[in-house]
Amino acid sequence: MAVKDVSGNGRPRFRFAAPGDLLGAHLSTRGGICSVFERAARIEASAFALFAKNSNQWLGKPLAPEEAARFGELRAGLGNPPVLTHASYLINLATTSEEFHRKSIAGLVDELKRAERLGAFAVVLHPGAHMGAGVDAGLDRIARSLDRVHAEIDTNVVTLLETAAGQGSCLGCTFEELGRIMKLVDDPRRLGVCVDTCHVFSAGYDLRTRDGWERIVGEIDAEVGVGNVGAFHLNDSKRDLGSRVDRHEHIGEGRIGLEPFAFILNDERFDRVPKVLETPKPDEFEADRRNLSELRALLRPTADSAPRSARPGAP
Repeated sequence: MAVKDVSGNGRPRFRFAAPGDLLGAHLSTRGGICSVFERAARIEASAFALFAKNSNQWLGKPLAPEEAARFGELRAGLGNPPVLTHASYLINLATTSEEFHRKSIAGLVDELKRAERLGAFAVVLHPGAHMGAGVDAGLDRIARSLDRVHAEIDTNVVTLLETAAGQGSCLGCTFEELGRIMKLVDDPRRLGVCVDTCHVFSAGYDLRTRDGWERIVGEIDAEVGVGNVGAFHLNDSKRDLGSRVDRHEHIGEGRIGLEPFAFILNDERFDRVPKVLETPKPDEFEADRRNLSELRALLRPTADSAPRSARPGAP
């Protein structure tokens, strides 16, 4: 199979115009999937993420047509902010178990269908764990699995491969590994990347200095292309650089610190890419409001107010 070049090419694929600064959080759907809009309003989110079904089930209750329609109406009423869904934690496209592999394929197809009905632009997916088969075999199995998923569903919803912290046999803890998946799939345009700050720090990427951040962006561009970054998860880390342990902390209260988030937020290469919190929630709203306030205080004023289409790939 010919290796495709997905790096360093052209304009960003994921740019959005929406009310506000495209900052938000992963929100609970307790009380019904449409309840996320009340929660989004309470934390002044201008982008957000959610689980489209129970995150610890293979297949969830069908999404009722009237519920999906209401979701679209409420989203339109807020100016169509970017919405991300997060795939079930059970899905492992690199698994060596044929039963779990079959369920993972069906599970991701179901997640993409749900996201499409909700008007979400992407599903965030943990790439998978090779379970002892080895990195090369695991990456190839993920790519072939994505090809099967793409053959089963034709949709504009993109799968964003999330950076991993590197625990156990989890794959995707380097941008080189994510890039290899994107180069192996038959249709790389159906993939992108979600950068989780806690995960990349735990995997060994030091973003605490300007030079460190620039080196990371250079690797992103070389391996997956900056234009293929479709979202950020903004989280501080409870654990040290290179710990390979995934433990999120409030913004500015962990090992990363506050200043590095200013590098990300004010980087014009990612200025219209949605950025959502996955920080701890000891209470439902106050922690998100506090963390978003910390982030918004780091934003520099910008003169860029030209309208842009709220569709992936818009100039």
